Amino acid sequence: MPSPVPGRAWSVLLAGLLFALALTARAENRWRSLEDWRSACEKSPSNRTLNGRLPPLSLLPLKQFAEFDEVLQSFLALSQTGTLSRVTNWVGPVPSTNTFFNTARAYFLPPAAQTAALPFEPFAQKLALPADSEVYFRGDLHGDVRSLLANLTWLNEQGHLRGFDIARTNFHMVFLGDFTDRGAYGVEVLYTLLRLKLANPDRVHLTRGNHEEAAMQSRYGFFSEGQGKYGREFNAMKIGRASDFFPVAIYVGTGSNFIQCNHGGMEPGFTPRALLESAVPAGFQLIGPLQQQRFLAANLESFGDAETKALARAALRDFQPLAPTDPEVLGFMWNDFTLQNGEPEFARDPGRAYVYGARTTAAILRHVSAPGREVRAVFRAHQHSTVPNPMMRRLVASRGIFRHWQAGDVSSLIEAPVAQLRGVIEQGEVRSIPAGSVWTFNVGTDSAYGRGNGYDFDAFGLLQLAPQFSAWKLRVVNVPVKF
Repeated sequence: MPSPVPGRAWSVLLAGLLFALALTARAENRWRSLEDWRSACEKSPSNRTLNGRLPPLSLLPLKQFAEFDEVLQSFLALSQTGTLSRVTNWVGPVPSTNTFFNTARAYFLPPAAQTAALPFEPFAQKLALPADSEVYFRGDLHGDVRSLLANLTWLNEQGHLRGFDIARTNFHMVFLGDFTDRGAYGVEVLYTLLRLKLANPDRVHLTRGNHEEAAMQSRYGFFSEGQGKYGREFNAMKIGRASDFFPVAIYVGTGSNFIQCNHGGMEPGFTPRALLESAVPAGFQLIGPLQQQRFLAANLESFGDAETKALARAALRDFQPLAPTDPEVLGFMWNDFTLQNGEPEFARDPGRAYVYGARTTAAILRHVSAPGREVRAVFRAHQHSTVPNPMMRRLVASRGIFRHWQAGDVSSLIEAPVAQLRGVIEQGEVRSIPAGSVWTFNVGTDSAYGRGNGYDFDAFGLLQLAPQFSAWKLRVVNVPVKF
């Protein structure tokens, strides 16, 4: 893959400085304050009230697409000139200016629509932080701007934020993907997230979910939402291209300990060892060709019985991702996890992706760790349903953040109601992070998911890092949301 042209570092530095100055002036003079933005959003009907419809155009928080497009264009400029663009921040091959950073082209457009096909180039990020850092995590939003704004209101009241600006020097924010689709306010959610990112470029991190993809957005409502609100002004291609600058996985940690943060599940074909070992605190690595057979050969026993091993041999293979689901799913965006010990260690969910158990997950975490750089656990979202099922009942019982494979959650309880699960599922405000654990974060409450499962609270987590992994703590925060 070609490297950036000679002298690019100087041009990037100058462009970044000019961009920062322009951005500051624009934000001060033209962009709305968080208070004004929240007030405008509260005047629109909730998703629960709309029940799948779009709000009246007269009540849209953004009357013209141009206001959103200005923020979107600023995000694209930041991606092309900020931390992501610096050659020294990349481990291994460096993305090309003619492909990865060329926003006039897109991998999801047919070759006839552009001069040449653009490759799909997903990437991972490392975020090595000081040991006293605190990190906010939240799951799917799916067009739920009310829950997002309820989170930001709480963070402002507690002094973590000042408007859109992060107020504490040790505070970071990680969003776990699926920002649009199935809700009427995908545009408003993206506007809010991009405003946060632009105000705090190196401390707000947007992870790519399976719905940050053009095919999904055309199928599940976001493109229809944009066209219904803004007609021909809506630029789906530009929004889809912006998603290419969201990492599919972020390894967050301090010292020798990290957690894997992504939307979906495990991807056994990717090894971030070089990224974790690099001296760059905020580094990046292209996913590149996936080598699933290498993992399988070294860890076949983790799959358990002969039938499951045979399934793994047939399913896991080496391939170059051409798109999130072509020729196979990219696990970081799509895969799932079992809920209880004793379930198969590997299975195929027809029409969706692969499901990993506790033993196979632990094997992958060992496989991807580097000497002195251990990947200890997984924070993720994705595994939600619009009707009560075993996962959704566990998310409600655990106050919105569920840890898989808990000792008291035995097979006879798989279909247990929420009231019964509350007696066995972890639900304290402050929780430890066991090695090998997987945590699923709930989807926003003003959504088809919240309506279908009957919960009225939103949830996010505050992870407190520490020098020793055993001292890391996750605080579960519930906030009310107005419908």
